[in-house]
Amino acid sequence: MALVAVVDGVAGASVGLLPLVSLGPAFAGLIGTWVRTAVIGALAVAVVCALGVADGLFAERRGFAAIGAVVGVTVAGVIAAVTRQRREAELANVRSIAEVAQRVLLRPVPACPGPLRAAVSYTSAVAEARIGGDLYEVVASPAGVRVIIGDVQGKGLEAVETAAVVLGAFREAAYDEKTLEGVGDRVQRAANRTVSGEKFVTALMAEVGRDGATTLLNFGHPPPMVVSPDGTVAFPEPPVYALPLGLGVDRAEAPEPFEISFRPGDQLLLYTDGVTEARDAAGRFYPLGRRAGLLAADDPAAALEALRTDLIRHTRGPLHDDAAMLLLRYREPGTRPADRVHGATEAAS
Repeated sequence: MALVAVVDGVAGASVGLLPLVSLGPAFAGLIGTWVRTAVIGALAVAVVCALGVADGLFAERRGFAAIGAVVGVTVAGVIAAVTRQRREAELANVRSIAEVAQRVLLRPVPACPGPLRAAVSYTSAVAEARIGGDLYEVVASPAGVRVIIGDVQGKGLEAVETAAVVLGAFREAAYDEKTLEGVGDRVQRAANRTVSGEKFVTALMAEVGRDGATTLLNFGHPPPMVVSPDGTVAFPEPPVYALPLGLGVDRAEAPEPFEISFRPGDQLLLYTDGVTEARDAAGRFYPLGRRAGLLAADDPAAALEALRTDLIRHTRGPLHDDAAMLLLRYREPGTRPADRVHGATEAAS
């Protein structure tokens, strides 16, 4: 508005720049409140009147046309500002609901379940989202520490609903069932009853027993990463991969439980395919095995955050899929077992 006024004062009325003063209230309606837009509009009318008098434009229709243009744009800007503020308020409410849903669905995992230390990280592929189709849980049951990590096929509210069903079934079965196979069977039945269409859930369950034995149950999920103290990395795979949860296939073979080596000093990383399938600008996948050295920090949460930061740096932009990671270590004697830790939940932007 000031620039238009200066140019009009220097060049004179013949240039015909006076209607451009309406750009002030137009831009104010895009970024400011309706009150600010109205104030800018009133100021624009005052500028037009002052310049019109100085240029002698009110002796003809040009001056009144310029005032009409500014008033019309101001009214439109006020309406646009009111509409935008209402939509922003609705978006803020939706985000608040999403955050509450996250706290209910993805609850804080215990920092020291049984003999272990745990840390979790969740990175959403959508900047506006806080939750998605990835799921995780850690339960200290009478049979030992039982863990699940999974990935729901698809996006949106349907994926969140499916994740809630799987997590609910796991949380209940983890306390009641005597074996990990029993836990997997109950979760599978719950998923088959709920998941419809072509949806499915890949999942990996683990049980770290009181005697230190570690058993895995794989429903079509990427294998975990075991990092030894000397830096050796292993990705233990099941003897036979089973179908994912929720396909409802009759007479489908149940996954075969198998034991892995997970001793004090080792690290066990469970993750979703959003980690290993993250690509850089050249299309190269994230080399998780070669990044195992980033988990060297004494604090599991800090180690996992270093890995997550490197994952974001690798993609140099938003992820194409949600990425969840769950890190397990044996804890040192004297660590309080009642502590709980929130997941590092972020939106990749």
